[in-house]
Amino acid sequence: MLELPVIIGHRGAAACAPENTLEGFALAARLGCAMVEFDTRLTADGVPIVFHDDHLDRTTALSGPVAACSLAQLRRHAPQVPILAEVLDLCRSLGLAVNIEIKPDRGTEAASAGAALRVARDLWDRPVLVSSFAPRALAVAAEQCPSWPRGLLVGRVTAGTIARALTLGCEIVAAEQSRLTAERVAILKKHDLRVLAYTVNRVGRAEHLLQRGVSALFSDRPDLLAGKSAAMS
Repeated sequence: MLELPVIIGHRGAAACAPENTLEGFALAARLGCAMVEFDTRLTADGVPIVFHDDHLDRTTALSGPVAACSLAQLRRHAPQVPILAEVLDLCRSLGLAVNIEIKPDRGTEAASAGAALRVARDLWDRPVLVSSFAPRALAVAAEQCPSWPRGLLVGRVTAGTIARALTLGCEIVAAEQSRLTAERVAILKKHDLRVLAYTVNRVGRAEHLLQRGVSALFSDRPDLLAGKSAAMS
């Protein structure tokens, strides 16, 4: 079973440095994170990059879909956007565990997962937590990296969440923190599913979720929650 720290740096330390950047992951390590989460999706030429949105507008000077932009265009106009290989190299050198979230466009679930997993297998010699909202991406992870732990991401916990997670061989369900009532956490844990919550940036909220039995918290402010992590470890 993958050992999880209580606090996982969300997109690095997204409230403290630009999200999903080498700068952000390095800062997360300096802030004491043992693990970081980041998103990967494909460029137009099939290269896995670390980037959250399906469009470029919010965090770069470019506009339009990521899937329509080549790596060469990104290097020229948005050099802060790293490829997956660069992030894995950095995290390995910093001793950070990683959670790779597969972010496929519709219809590219298998290709997105396959490309990211090929890079990760080549560069990583430890278990990687692979997560996604897309069941097909997790199915590919089960086929290609069966020993790596998988996490199903959901906006809210429904009657089908447990069945879907178990069918996919997931050991983790990660849900939006406001949806994780004590009852829902208890039901998930009853089925031997560890529960993760996103995105938690207040100490009081972190305390409540941990008391309910949540195993780990994704946070943009690991600096604020570091004391809680130490207290609960």
